[in-house]
Amino acid sequence: MSMNLHQFKSADWRQIIKQNTRKTYLVIFLFLIMFLALGFLIDFIWRYNTVGVYAQNAYGQYQTIAASPGQIFQALMTFKLVPYATIISVVVAFIWVLCTFAFYNKIMLSGTQYKEILPNSSDSLSQRIYNVVEEMKLAANMSYMPKVYLIEANYMNAFASGYSEKSAMIAITRTLAEALSRDELQAVMAHELTHIRHQDIKLNLFTIVLANMLMFMVDILFYSVLFGGSGQNRRDSRNNNGNNIMMIIFIAVMVLRFVLPLITSMMMLFLSRTREYMADAGAVELMRDNGPMARALMKISGSHQDPAVAQAYKQTSNERLRRASYIFDPNSAQLAGERKDSSDFFSTHPSLKKRLAAMGFKQK
Repeated sequence: MSMNLHQFKSADWRQIIKQNTRKTYLVIFLFLIMFLALGFLIDFIWRYNTVGVYAQNAYGQYQTIAASPGQIFQALMTFKLVPYATIISVVVAFIWVLCTFAFYNKIMLSGTQYKEILPNSSDSLSQRIYNVVEEMKLAANMSYMPKVYLIEANYMNAFASGYSEKSAMIAITRTLAEALSRDELQAVMAHELTHIRHQDIKLNLFTIVLANMLMFMVDILFYSVLFGGSGQNRRDSRNNNGNNIMMIIFIAVMVLRFVLPLITSMMMLFLSRTREYMADAGAVELMRDNGPMARALMKISGSHQDPAVAQAYKQTSNERLRRASYIFDPNSAQLAGERKDSSDFFSTHPSLKKRLAAMGFKQK
C-alpha cells in the first residue's frame, strides 16, 4: 500500500450504499415536489385571472363573479379544473428526457479524440482495458457488456454514460490507463460499472432536465404575473383584494427567480457527491479490497496538481459536459488548492479526504 495512506478502519460499503440511497430518494422527491408545485402555481395564476362562477352578488342578482382563491385551489386539486400547465410541463419534460437519452453518449464523447476498444484489439493497452472491463462486468453480474472507449488526452480521468445497462459505455483516458496498475484499473472500472448498475447516469439526466424545466417554468410564472394580472374578471370583481393577492404572488415569483437556481444547483451537486460515494463503495464491493480504489484516487488527484493538466482540460472541447460524470472532478484540485481544506459544498465530487475516509483511509 502507498506510503501516503494509512488505513484506520474497514470500509462498510453496504452501509455507505444504504445511507446514500436514502439521500438520493430525498433529493429526487424534492425535485418532483418543486416541479409539480410550480406547474400547479402556473395553473392557479392562469385560472385566477380567467375563471368565474355563476352566483348571486351583494344585490341578489345572478351574474358571473370571479372565483375566490380557495375555490380555484379546490377545483384544481379535485380536477374539476384540468391542470393543463402541469400536464404540459410533464409531457415536455418526458420528451426532453427521451431526446437527451438518445444522444447522450455522443454528447459525452464530443470534443475528444477517441476510439472504441473492440474485443480483438491488437493494441496491448486497449486489450488490457477491455479484459479488465469484461472481468468486472462478470463480477458485477451485469447482463450486457458496455462499449469501451479510449480517449487520447493528457490528463487522468474516466467516466461512464448511457441511460441503461444495454446502452452503457465506459471511457478512460490513455494517460490514466497507462498510469494504473492492473488492480487499480480494475477498481476504476468497477467504480464506473457501479454508476451504470445504480442508474446514476439516468438520475443525473433526469435532474438536469427537471432543473432546466424549473427555470423555464419560473420564467413563465414571472411573465404571466407581470403581463397577465390585469384581466377583466379580476379588475371588475376583486379590486384591491385581488391586487393584493397578485402582488404577493409576484413578490414570491421574483424571489423564486433568484433563489431557485441556487437551490437546484446545490441539490444537483449534493446528489452527484452522494452517487460518487456509492460508486466508490461499489468498487470496494466488487474488488473485496479498498486499497486499489484508494491508490487510484491518490494517483489521479496527484496528477491534477500539475498546471499542465489544467491546460490539457482547457484545450479539450465540451469538458464542462463531462465534469459531473468524471471519476475525479477537474475543478476539485483547483478549489482545494484555493481553500486549503476538504470542503466540497460547491463541487460535483466529495473531496479526496472525504472519499478516502469513507473507504477507511486517511492521508499521512
